[in-house]
Amino acid sequence: MLRLRTLFLIFLCGCILLGGATPAAAQKDKKKKKVTTPAETTLTPPALPDEQQIDIAISEMLGAWQLGDAERLHKAYADDVSVVSGAWQAPLIGWANFFTQYQKQRARVQQVRMDRENTYVRVTGNFAWACYQWEFSGVVDGQQTGARGQTSLIFEKRNGIWVIVHNHTSLIQSVSQPVQAPPAAVTPPPKP
Repeated sequence: MLRLRTLFLIFLCGCILLGGATPAAAQKDKKKKKVTTPAETTLTPPALPDEQQIDIAISEMLGAWQLGDAERLHKAYADDVSVVSGAWQAPLIGWANFFTQYQKQRARVQQVRMDRENTYVRVTGNFAWACYQWEFSGVVDGQQTGARGQTSLIFEKRNGIWVIVHNHTSLIQSVSQPVQAPPAAVTPPPKP
């Protein structure tokens, strides 16, 4: 029994010398060290691929356009953007010029809906381009209106964020089927 007690004391002394593992020391260590739980651990979500970032940027830009949210719309566009609209007008250079025209246009429109489809995004380094088709419906100048078109966007990654540096939008005119003229009567040549 004495031998067992001696071995226990030697073991206990060894633990104290090696790690200070007395109950009091263990309590102090618990107070000093904060144990993190999985809920407390903040994980940075993995970055989305550039193509997805651009697709989201297009959705956010169109949402801001529909809502008339100038601040969110400006986040999508570079200050030095160039814009070619579906209207017959000179290209707009710079955010301020684009925004002035946007405000004039948006003031005339209510109940806006813009649907996008067939989006294609291509990334090369810090530049990318995207094209898509869109369908617009809304009330313009008090009249229910609809239109279709296509847009091509050029993006540049600036400070880690994709922004639109060029926007080219084309309005597709509804073309009715041309009416064919009846064939001209063929008159046979006179007989000699």
